[in-house]
Amino acid sequence: MDSFLSEAELKSPKSLAHFNDLFNVWLAECYHSKEHSGIGTTPELKYKSSKIPLRFLSADAVAKAFLHVERRKVDKSGCISFMAKKYEVGVVYIGRTVDVVYDPADTSVLIVEDKHFNTSFQIKQLVIGEHTGPRPRLPDFMTPSQPDTSRLLDEKQKRYDKRQLSAKRAISYWQINKGEGGGSNV
Repeated sequence: MDSFLSEAELKSPKSLAHFNDLFNVWLAECYHSKEHSGIGTTPELKYKSSKIPLRFLSADAVAKAFLHVERRKVDKSGCISFMAKKYEVGVVYIGRTVDVVYDPADTSVLIVEDKHFNTSFQIKQLVIGEHTGPRPRLPDFMTPSQPDTSRLLDEKQKRYDKRQLSAKRAISYWQINKGEGGGSNV
């Protein structure tokens, strides 16, 4: 492959199709027709002279070969997180580790495989909100109520009024004018 890539770099392909054409030419003319020391002949002659009949795989087997597998632990609600989304697996699997088989091009449907139960099934993304009812109303004693007044300011107003009254009594010009303060009459 390194020899092909160095040759392809000299051709400077402008598209993937042109690159693939160059690879097919190199594969047919340079790789398959050159004798390999490991097999003692060219790959093309070895393939054509083989007496073993060809086996073709089903499309499903080929598709399955390109699927990805990741392990996930099922949480206490019976769900797994996968690519920042929640998927419901089932309460039977709480605490278990399962294999998630998926196609990286389409993660809307995942396949869960559990070796302990020897099961395999599809799961879909968990959608919350469609079948939920309205939130129940809290009883009146549990709901926060808006006060009618500020208890803090009411108490401070009483203290303020009391101080103002005592300040008025401390300096009473009325008592001075009447002669009750023990001073002289002016």
